Amino acid sequence: MPATPAWPPASTPRLFVDMPLADGAAATIDGAAAHYLLNVMRLKVGAPILLFDNRSGEWLASVADAGKRSLTLHIERQTRVIEQVPDLWLCFAPVKKARLDWIIEKATELGVARLQPVITERTIVERVKRERLEAQIIEACEQCGRTALPALGEPVKLAQLLSAWPADRALLFADEAGGVPLSTVAAPAPAAILVGPEGGFTPRERDLVLENPAVRRIALGPRILRAETAAIAATSLWMAQHGDWGGGA
Repeated sequence: MPATPAWPPASTPRLFVDMPLADGAAATIDGAAAHYLLNVMRLKVGAPILLFDNRSGEWLASVADAGKRSLTLHIERQTRVIEQVPDLWLCFAPVKKARLDWIIEKATELGVARLQPVITERTIVERVKRERLEAQIIEACEQCGRTALPALGEPVKLAQLLSAWPADRALLFADEAGGVPLSTVAAPAPAAILVGPEGGFTPRERDLVLENPAVRRIALGPRILRAETAAIAATSLWMAQHGDWGGGA
């Protein structure tokens, strides 16, 4: 007797919708998302699609009606409740566009809870387009299976960030001047990682960071890393030690 095929199939498209989802509800998809589903994925009536709303989790829906520019979906059942990601913030200085996109995409995939842009003295890109970063976050969540979007903070100057820093959140400072391996630091959630811009922090900024009692200096190996590499390397190390990669946290 042949095995029953898995449902929904692994190829089922996944889409974020900014509306509450529930059994039996209907959802209308239009704009760029509808164009993708209709003209790229070529979905027809009855085709499955997975939706998540950043509120309740993930839901299985099917196409009830397919027009030229929009689709109506019927929500059938919940497939997953909303996930609880490890309480890790990534605080980073914005870099040039493609590299910034990479930080946002990979940090989202790795499971950070909050993305916090930080303006430093050597930050080249001081203005970031929030809509672009939000689109990158959503696309990464759709691809990697996340059901909860990471929070996105407004850009803040380094001094402001440090002055308002919560005392109970360890701040892991990727210090080019030296530190200890992250594996030797007891910094479970709530925690945060701070990486600098291209060219690193200025001496004055470094002194300011080290004055904060929540700071723990960490080293990221013997080589000088690009800002975006440092951000993702530190995030990966923390997730492996304190995050949900091993089923903990």
